Amino acid sequence: MEALAIERKAEQNRELRERLMQLKKERNAIILAHYYQRDEIQEVADFRGDSFLLAQKAAATEADVIVFCGVHFMGESAKILAPNKVVLVPDERAGCPMADMVHPIGLREMKARHPNAKVVTYINSSADVKAETDICCTSANAVKVVNSVDADEIIWCPDKNLGHYVSQFTDKKMIIWEGYCNTHDMLTIKDVEETRAKHPNAQFVVHPECRPEVVAMADFVGSTTAILKYCRESDRQEFIVGTEDGTGYQLRLDSPNKIFHFASKFLVCPNMKVNNLKKVVKCLETMQPQIYVPQEVADKARVSLERMLLVK
Repeated sequence: MEALAIERKAEQNRELRERLMQLKKERNAIILAHYYQRDEIQEVADFRGDSFLLAQKAAATEADVIVFCGVHFMGESAKILAPNKVVLVPDERAGCPMADMVHPIGLREMKARHPNAKVVTYINSSADVKAETDICCTSANAVKVVNSVDADEIIWCPDKNLGHYVSQFTDKKMIIWEGYCNTHDMLTIKDVEETRAKHPNAQFVVHPECRPEVVAMADFVGSTTAILKYCRESDRQEFIVGTEDGTGYQLRLDSPNKIFHFASKFLVCPNMKVNNLKKVVKCLETMQPQIYVPQEVADKARVSLERMLLVK
């Protein structure tokens, strides 16, 4: 029975992929997928990437329709950078709890308390918050962005763990918002110690959204893209991975002969996994759900995103 179910699933996915190729051609559409998406979505994506790469692809694409397979704020960023494109998301319920931890009213109050500070906001945030921001960043370029800002004080939001990591590489005063990623923040010292005990020859690579005490244990710290590059180019053959388990798809693709262990079975973002291949096809069939950002908000938020893209 299990073998039959697997066979039926494979056939269904084959039919869905064929339908998707047809719809992409009809709509002149492009599929962008974050590294944390299900394997079945990453397999059909035109581009896989982290938030920074996908923002660049959204800004540069000549497609008429962008299907953004990620969470809601990512679709918003694509719409802000490509306002004349139709931006679809497979499931509008795919939100980001960390993005919801900062609200524009609270950010405006903090700005009033620190009038000499500039606001650097992690791209994992809503369009409304980006509109209150001087410059956005991703985990890949956060240190460069903070050091590029012409101010001695930085209001950083919303991820306190990434903010703590960045603070170690700048002389600027960091005023850090108390947000966090539910998934990465779940990883503990105990998880890492237990996994290392099982795999003593593995190197530990970790995302800076994890807790500072966990990050301190790492052999390598970096964004999702940096982790992928490090593991691909390393002479080591075995790794313990401290980031969302969707990265396993690209890790295995890049390095099929290497071994990857995730540091915890709980490194799964339920919001990212809301999307599936069937929903990707359906959103192109119905051209819904579409992402809309009010023009006044988009115009302000676009400045912070475009500044981010200019940082080298």
